[in-house]
Amino acid sequence: MTSTSEINPTEITVIKRDGTRAPYDGYEIARSIEEASRGLDDSVTRATQIASELEITLFDGITSRQLDEAVIQVALGNVKDDPAFDTIAARLLIKTFYKAVLGDGISRDDLRERHRSHFAGYLQQSVDSGLLDHRLTELFDLDRLAAALDPDRDDLLRYIGAQTLRTRYMTSTHDGQPLEVPQFFWMRVAMGLSLNEDDPTSVAISLYDRMSRLEYLAAGSTLVNAGTAYAQLSNCFVMQAEDDIEHIAKSIRDVMWITKGTGGIGFSVTKLRSEGSPIRSNNTTSTGPIPFMHTIDSTLRAVSRGGKKFGALCFYMENWHLDFAQFLDLRQNSGDPYRRARTANTAVWISDEFMKRVERDDDWYLFDPLEVADLVELSGAAFSQRYNEYVAMAERGEIQRFAKVRAREQYRSILISLQTTSHPWLTWKDTINTRALNNNTGTIHLSNLCTEICLPQDRDNISVCNLASINLSRHLIGAKQQARIDWKRLAESVRLAVRQLDNLVDITISSVPESERSNELNRAVGLGLMGFTDLTERLGLSYESEQAYELIDELTEFISYHAIDASADLARMRGSYANFAGSRWSQGLVPIDTLDALESDRGIPVEVDRATRLDWDGLRAKVKGGMRNATLMAIAPTASIGLVAGTTPGLDPQFSQIFSRATSAGKFLEVNRNLVADLVERGLWDEVKDELLRTQGDLSKINSVPWDLKETYRTSFQLSPYAYLNVAARAQKWIDQAISRNIYLAGRDIGEMVDLYSAAWKMGVKTTYYLHMMPRHTAEQSTVKINKAEQLRSQESASTSRSSSGGRRGFGGFARPSSPRSPEPQADSTVLPVIDTDAERVTQHEGYDTEEVDGAYCPIDPQERLQCESCQ
Repeated sequence: MTSTSEINPTEITVIKRDGTRAPYDGYEIARSIEEASRGLDDSVTRATQIASELEITLFDGITSRQLDEAVIQVALGNVKDDPAFDTIAARLLIKTFYKAVLGDGISRDDLRERHRSHFAGYLQQSVDSGLLDHRLTELFDLDRLAAALDPDRDDLLRYIGAQTLRTRYMTSTHDGQPLEVPQFFWMRVAMGLSLNEDDPTSVAISLYDRMSRLEYLAAGSTLVNAGTAYAQLSNCFVMQAEDDIEHIAKSIRDVMWITKGTGGIGFSVTKLRSEGSPIRSNNTTSTGPIPFMHTIDSTLRAVSRGGKKFGALCFYMENWHLDFAQFLDLRQNSGDPYRRARTANTAVWISDEFMKRVERDDDWYLFDPLEVADLVELSGAAFSQRYNEYVAMAERGEIQRFAKVRAREQYRSILISLQTTSHPWLTWKDTINTRALNNNTGTIHLSNLCTEICLPQDRDNISVCNLASINLSRHLIGAKQQARIDWKRLAESVRLAVRQLDNLVDITISSVPESERSNELNRAVGLGLMGFTDLTERLGLSYESEQAYELIDELTEFISYHAIDASADLARMRGSYANFAGSRWSQGLVPIDTLDALESDRGIPVEVDRATRLDWDGLRAKVKGGMRNATLMAIAPTASIGLVAGTTPGLDPQFSQIFSRATSAGKFLEVNRNLVADLVERGLWDEVKDELLRTQGDLSKINSVPWDLKETYRTSFQLSPYAYLNVAARAQKWIDQAISRNIYLAGRDIGEMVDLYSAAWKMGVKTTYYLHMMPRHTAEQSTVKINKAEQLRSQESASTSRSSSGGRRGFGGFARPSSPRSPEPQADSTVLPVIDTDAERVTQHEGYDTEEVDGAYCPIDPQERLQCESCQ
């Protein structure tokens, strides 16, 4: 029998999809690689390199799917040397989509026609199988829509973006076979968001044009469900448990249904009486909120999403609750497992009164909500007044169930817990309530899963918000020296996004009547942005610079202005939202006006620049006449959709210049293309690329790199954490809701954390999200020798299964396929940081195949939140 190492490519046969065998055709493969290399510099050289490296992975009896995968993985194995190989891999991957949906034998010349001819059939098949809404084949001019499809836009997708589309968003048959190619997907989403329009075809084409160009993207739940038979399109649900057993039980039921529909949930437990509090109906005492929280946590794990991941929820509690110390322990690994949460997140709802007591080093009193029930509904100065009355009553012996700690001691306990477990996230109740423009419908008791939503809720209303995000990087035009923002195009994108979000409110369905009611009454939307760091890099700005702060200020003001103006225009066309009367909008106020109100209520300055650039007086007069939406802006994390858009998420910095990302869609090598382009322009890339690998993506350690590039490309732990606050504060003054603001810290000094989060409060930042700590240690290097040729023989079914279910694909992600004939990686080869989002850890990964080993425990990758489909 011939060994693998002796196989000649001319002796290899390939098993086709129909089960027949055919000789391996190296020329056909070469043509496919050349086509995927079109338009790139040195395309022939790259294609030849991939073709030659491919041959060492071949074996007799390889299936056509395995062969496609092998070519892709060979391309990915070269990304560390040249990011252009990622473009080749993406095109090769998308070609596999074409084969599965449009059929074999597609040339570049007939690709557009194949899209057009198959589009109506795809819709009809999907409607007949119950996957898509029947209105998609009834309300639209399908010929016009098919003619608008532009497969050239698939070239905008990077490999990780195309893979994320496939595993997370595009529809498949019940047995996992793909039904969509990317342009079908974008059009299906656009159609699903145009169902209520008078001319749905024209509006769908407009929405498709923006999304397929990646200029803005709807959020996760919308991308998954738009146009489907179950159109649960809303992203964020915010609810509060009332202090009675019936409502607690109903809330658990509501969590189950919302989780089933892929919504992310914020859940306040502040009203629940503390442990030991009397229950008069049966003469017993309460177990407190913690056991109920554990029950809900188990519910999230029970109602998993397609078997891929658990539900997504964040518990909120105000820190005057008598059981707050137990709440802090909820995410600890040790202790009673029935008083712990393994899936849900936690956040603390902090008052100005507490922050002032921290500054004065005063005592902080904790109460049973049963005895101080009105505190939950109060905010700002009114909260402080009533809280101090309860403190006096406690000191006089008129309140029996209370505890007293130093405010600074509790604050440090919160931050120690945040550092060790990444929970609870810090959010500021009074900053949110005092600045709310939708302040006439009750108190805002919490935020959402990702801390960007600020909506009031009560027993009859589960607040709902609907999200989309502008991709800033797609609105930058011109070369670096002449690069500028296309403000006209940006305004058009904002206005169309607001219209799409308003449509969503009418189209979405909900299995929870309280959320349906809130959606109808408030029509709350949250338009955000992503790609800010991508933008600063392309403009040659340091994230930590006054120029960057001015840029985010100007951009957010512009987006806010046009979003508010678009909503006011929609109100004239379609009517104002039901709760408009009595809101601050109806008084002609806009977000920046509430800074004065916050400063007045606190009695201390809000430390943020107040400069404006646009005609806000004219807009103030306009909003008095009506607003279509109770809220307009919120900046979500945009982790997953940021991958699809090929840009940096939200307001986040670069994690590293080169690293391996482990996601539910596979493992991918990330190389900062902006940096590579700048290094190539200066003739430095070939000189420093190996050194960049050796330094694990740390540009600051490479002497030959100029200072200005080191400043522009400083990564998350190299920047001052105050840069994140400055960016957030300058954006927050224009945003009526909040910002999902990650913080990165290289050090672990609690005193510095106290100062940092206190500064966030003083600057008017409403909420913070994950705290990412630099790992204490570096994991050991290790090498595992793997026979890829043997692995490949048994991989087809597993690869297909993983691809459809979100598992890791192919040859372990980015690693170059090897075989007994290929050189083995050496034990001292360069290691790269791996961000493993499933295990919430940092590991190291070598340039080829390695064994993963645990590194320092740290919060999950800021660019990939597997828990939350809704905000992404």
